[in-house]
This record gives sequence, structure tokens and C-alpha cells, in this order.
Amino acid sequence: MARADVLVTARFFDGEARRVLLEQGCQVSHADVPHDGVDSTITPAMHQALLTARAWIVGIAPVTREVLQRYPQLQVVTRRGVGFDTVDTMAVRELGRLLTNTPGGNEPSVADHALGLMLGVGKRLAESHQRMRDGNRTVLVGTELYRKTVGLVGLGRIARQIVQRLQGFEVRVLAYDVVQDPVYAAAAGVEYAPLEQVLAQSDYLSLHAPLSEGTRHLLGSQAFGQMKRGAILVNTARGELVDDAALLAALESGHLGGAGLDVLGSERDASLQAVTDRLLALPQVLCTPHAAGSSREGLARSNLLAAQCVLAALQGNAVPPQCIVADGRMPLAA
Repeated sequence: MARADVLVTARFFDGEARRVLLEQGCQVSHADVPHDGVDSTITPAMHQALLTARAWIVGIAPVTREVLQRYPQLQVVTRRGVGFDTVDTMAVRELGRLLTNTPGGNEPSVADHALGLMLGVGKRLAESHQRMRDGNRTVLVGTELYRKTVGLVGLGRIARQIVQRLQGFEVRVLAYDVVQDPVYAAAAGVEYAPLEQVLAQSDYLSLHAPLSEGTRHLLGSQAFGQMKRGAILVNTARGELVDDAALLAALESGHLGGAGLDVLGSERDASLQAVTDRLLALPQVLCTPHAAGSSREGLARSNLLAAQCVLAALQGNAVPPQCIVADGRMPLAA
């Protein structure tokens, strides 16, 4: 393979993955993305690297049609992660490029994180910690996860890992998904149900749906009104699945018991920052900065798979089919 330039804007890209690329003759450039990737601005450093890059390993940086057209030599975009709603997949196909992702890389980490948020909010860990820092040893009474009903909105790979982790808690698991797998559900003890039933019966509700026009603000005032009083919401998927203003109202009124949020609408919409600030000020809310997938192990797996996808594509070899999101390349001659 002739030397190929590879731009990496995914944070925490480790030395092992970089070594794999370098050993195959790639020239690897790193550039920081503004605001952890939510800004669509191409910085001067990114622009300079993209002028010659044939592959781009991205975190959550937007990859628009305009960007793809501006850098015609860019053949491969690899999303270090699973979600790809920040990439214009139609433009990838129409402009003859390849988009891949890294399924399986950070799923255990996200599943651990979601379970941690359930326990953290239910047992009021952040509140208790802050009180002790303030010199207050008053005991706060929380709620158990044991033998509760856990609702999953979306039953993909991450949600299934959560099901596995929940077995020791003897919970009842309800799931809503537009695509159902009754064989898996029967084996795992999961009950499929309409969304309204999942909302009404869940003590803990965890979101794992992809972001689309159909799922944007899937949970708003009406949905929160259908939820059980005192229920806890966990979101490690996409902030836009939730109307944060409606969530704030449901928490402030006491209808919801708490929320564990790794993602927020203000990540991509700065006008929602005031709502985020009010959510952060609530003692029953536990937030993390879109960090669910960022374990050392998960990042290492995802980085390595991203590098392998890039190399396979640039060398004309088969890319793992489970990693291909959109492929606009000409079919290989017979």
C-alpha cells in the first residue's frame, strides 16, 4: 500500500492503534476538534490534514456533505463508536465514500455506565457524597434496584448487555423496540411491550434507541406524564431523545424520582444550556459528560477496530461487514 495519510480527531486514540497504522505505512495526524466534537467548524489544523488524508477516524465530529465535497481525496470515514447520526450517510453513498463504525468496542463500558447511573441515582450516592463534603452526615433514604421493573427503549447490543448485568438483581425487564427478536427475548426473560406500557410500568427507564426524526424528543411532556410516579430515567444514548425542558419540569414537580444522564440536548444545541444548568442543580440528577463509552478497555477495543477498518479499506481488503454503515464505492469487478 502506498503511503496514506490518516487524520484522527477522536479523543483518547491510544498508542497501540496508532502503531498498527504506522506499521502499515500510514502517516497519522491528530487534530483537536472544537467543543469535543459538537462544533462543525473545520479548524486550520484539521483543514491542513484533510487536504491529503485518505481516511478520517472521528469521534462525534460532524461530517457533512460540504466537508466530503471539500476534500475529494478522502475515501474512508471511520466513526470511533456506534452512533453515526453526525455523518451524512446519503452524501457518503452519493459521493462514493465509505463510512464504518466500531460495533462491540465500547458496548460493555456503556452498559456498565447505565447500570451505574441506575444505582447511583436510586441510592442517592451523589447527594450523600456532597452532604458529607459539607459536613452533613444525615442519612438519605434511597430505593433499590432489586426486583424492580426496568424498561428498555431499544433492545440492541448495549441494552442486551444491560439485561445480562441485571440478572443478579432479579428484575422484571420490559422492552420496546420497533424490531423484535422473540427468540432472544424468550431466552433472556425479556417481555416486549408497547411504549406506553413500558413507560407506565417501569421503575427505571433506560434509553438505547438510535436518533432519527422519528425518535427525536421521543420522551416529552406526554411521555413523562405516562411514567410511574417516582420513576428514574437513564439516558446513555443521545440527548435529543429527550425534551430536556419537559424532563426538568417532571423532576421539579416530583413526578419523576430522578435522572441519570450521560447525554444532554445542550451538547449540540447551545440554546439549551440554561436547561442543562437547572438539571445539574437538582440533587436527584446525576450527570456525566458523554463519558459512558470512555473506559480504557472500551477505547482500546474501539480504536483498534477503527484502525483495522481503515487499513482494510485502504488496502482493498474486505472490511468487516458488521462495521459498514454506508458504502458508495464502486463494486469490485468480478
